[in-house]
This record gives sequence, structure tokens and C-alpha cells, in this order.
Amino acid sequence: MPTSLHTDLADLSRTRRPEPSDTASPAPRRTAPSLLAFIWRESALAQAGLALLAVAVFLAGLAPIELQRRAVGLAVRGADPRPLLGLALLYVLAAAGLGGLKLALNLGRGFVGERAVRRLRAAIMADVHAASGPDRGIEIAMVLDEAEPVGSFVGVCLSEPLLQAGVLVSTLTYLALLHPPMALVTLAVFSPQLVFVPLMQRAINRRVATRVGLLRRISGGLVERPAALPGPTPAELDRLDGVFRLNMGIFGYKFSMNFLMNLSYHLGVAGILAVGGYAVATGGAELGTVVAFVSGLAHMNDPWGDLVGWFRDVSVTRTKYDLIARATAGPAEGPLATGPLGRVTSDQANRREAT
Repeated sequence: MPTSLHTDLADLSRTRRPEPSDTASPAPRRTAPSLLAFIWRESALAQAGLALLAVAVFLAGLAPIELQRRAVGLAVRGADPRPLLGLALLYVLAAAGLGGLKLALNLGRGFVGERAVRRLRAAIMADVHAASGPDRGIEIAMVLDEAEPVGSFVGVCLSEPLLQAGVLVSTLTYLALLHPPMALVTLAVFSPQLVFVPLMQRAINRRVATRVGLLRRISGGLVERPAALPGPTPAELDRLDGVFRLNMGIFGYKFSMNFLMNLSYHLGVAGILAVGGYAVATGGAELGTVVAFVSGLAHMNDPWGDLVGWFRDVSVTRTKYDLIARATAGPAEGPLATGPLGRVTSDQANRREAT
């Protein structure tokens, strides 16, 4: 396993000695052609280990909820305090164990992500080392900078959705076993979000893709414009206005989605208190069960938001990696044409995002 960028470059540059018949053939590309190919090549085994840690985390996360339920039940009944103290100690141990698993998962993600950043940068440097041109330095700086978020995404590409979906499914299953009517209320909280979240997220993605195209056109225009040209041109001002309008549209969708998600959560808490309070009053449930449901709903709210954020990151990271792969492939490769700095126009970004 390479331990430095220097050894990465050495590994990537090491090829067999060309024979006379090979001299006309182009050097093989070191940058993977797609984001999925890059993830598989750089971290296939590591992803399996991170997935196992993610499973351990979401299963261990159920223990504190169950211990809370039992502790509240004992306190309400006024039972012997010694079992209650034992449950409190178990809760601390369970929380510490859960925290340790999360620490291991986060450190593992960080290692895999940073290693992917290093390897991606080494691959880019190997691919563009022999290239030359007046704009090549700017292009190299662009792709090296964009390697950071792409490589970091590798650390969470599998473990993040597995962890958050596991938390949602395992917690909902646990709550359904405790009290099915209240579990239906919890499920009803997320049902509307399955409709409006994807719709609003797609609208955000379209605007992000268009904004990327506009910003790259602006940066390309700055490089190409004559030095003596005074001030921004009307076309450049129109593009700046377009970026402003797109950003405001993104803000509107993003914060409206957050508002609706938070409103759904609080409606779920109100529903649990109403149904649970009636069940406790009629002897159909214990107070500890209601506490477990309120805690479980809070336990599910953050993972749902994180899962939505992960889907957003998938789209953005795929677009960034496509730009990197395109910049290192050369102008003759691939189905998309590029302008100065290997940038993709807004129309091409929109078509790619729509597919």
C-alpha cells in the first residue's frame, strides 16, 4: 500500500518499457473513467469493512432507547431503586460502546476518503504530466482542487446510506413491536416526505447543474477576455444575474424542504403524545413506551435528513468527477465537448443531470 503521494506517483508512472510497435499508442489513462469505477478500484475492500461497522452502529443504537424505556417504567412504578441504578450504568456503558463504534467508523471513513484524495490527485498528475498549453496550469489547479470533495465522498459512499437507512428501519421495527398504533403515527411522519423530498431535491439538482455551467463559463471568459477590456461585458453581467437567481431558487427549495421536514417531525411528536397519552390513560401502554417513541422519533429524524443530504451529494460528486475525468481524457474522448479549461456548458450539464 503506498504511504505517500510520492510513492503513489511512482506506482502510477511505472509501466512496461514500450516496444517499437507501441510508440505511436497513447499512454494508458490513470484516472478512472467514472465515479463508480474509481470507488471500486480504490476502496472495494475498505467499503466492506465500513459497511460492517455501519451495521454495528445502527444495531447498537437501539440499546439506549430500550434502556430508557425500562428505566422510566421502573421509576414510575416506584420499584426498588437498585435495578434502576443498574439500568443507568448499563445505559452509560451502551452509550460509550455506541460512541466507540461511531469513532471507529468516522476514523475509517476519514482514512479511506483521504487515501482516495491522494490517489486521485496522483492519477490526475500522471495523466496531465506531459500535457502543455496556455491554460493547462489553470485546468490542473481546477481538477486538483475538485479532487478533495470527490475523494472525501469515497469514505461515506456506502457506509452513510447503509447506516442511516439501517437506523430508520431498525428503529421503526423496534417501535412497531412495542406499540403498533403509535408506530403507524411514526410512519405517517415520513410518508409525505417520500413524495415532496425527491421532487424538491430534483429541482435543486437541476439548478445546481445549471449554476456549475454558468460559473465555468464565467471563469473561462475571464481567462480569454482581452486585458484592455474595461469592466464586465453585458453577457458577463447576465451570467452573474443568472447565478444569483439560481442561488436564490436553491435557497428557496432547500429551506422550504427543511421547514416541511421539521413540521412533519413535530406533527409526529404531537401524534405520539396524543395516541400514547390515550393509551397510557386507558391502560394500553406504559409511560416508558411513550418516552421510547418520542426518543425513537428523534432518533429517526436526523438520519432521514442525513440520507437526503447523501442523495444530494451523490449528484454533485458525480458531476464533479465527470469534469475531472473529462479534463484528463483529452478533447477527443467522450461524448461531451468542452470549451476552455475542459468546462462543460450549462446545457450539457442539464442534459447529464436529467439522465
